[in-house]
Amino acid sequence: MPDWSNGYESIAEAFMRARTPSIGPTVVRRWAKALPAGASILDLGCGTGVPISDTLLQERFAVYGVDASETLIATFRERFPGVPAECSRVEESLFFSRSFDAAVAWGLMFLLPADTQRRLIGKVAHALNRPGHFLFTAPKKAGTWTDVMTGLPSYSLGHEGYERELVAHDLRLVGNDTDEGDNDYYFAAKR
Repeated sequence: MPDWSNGYESIAEAFMRARTPSIGPTVVRRWAKALPAGASILDLGCGTGVPISDTLLQERFAVYGVDASETLIATFRERFPGVPAECSRVEESLFFSRSFDAAVAWGLMFLLPADTQRRLIGKVAHALNRPGHFLFTAPKKAGTWTDVMTGLPSYSLGHEGYERELVAHDLRLVGNDTDEGDNDYYFAAKR
């Protein structure tokens, strides 16, 4: 049976042990300051919810999580029983059949093939209210490499490639950042 979670179901336990909860929240909190109080946020590839969904929930946002790993989403549901959570590949999810004020994809985009990333950017743009915000992580340099945890290929469209895709889907790049774990962030807003 294929692993639709980009390899994360088979390494879920190891991933949960290895995930550093201090990496990400500072940048996410700064980004979230631009959002209205109580904003609805779609967390794509939410995993267990720690630390990204947890950070957003602490800031009193309405979070909706989507992850393809049954083990990771089960842990998310245990941690946050009142938070809507769906076990689905992001490219197939209906995103709860609603729109959102913002979306975040921390550690997900580069796990997807390049064409899937392009389609996902369009899908997220369509799901965002105006002026919606989208935060995602991906290396600034274009290329392909092997994911350390899963052993599967990872892909970056590169800074210019992501900017082109954002513009093509009525989004604009409004900033970048890098956190203490050397993760590159892209901040986009709906035009």
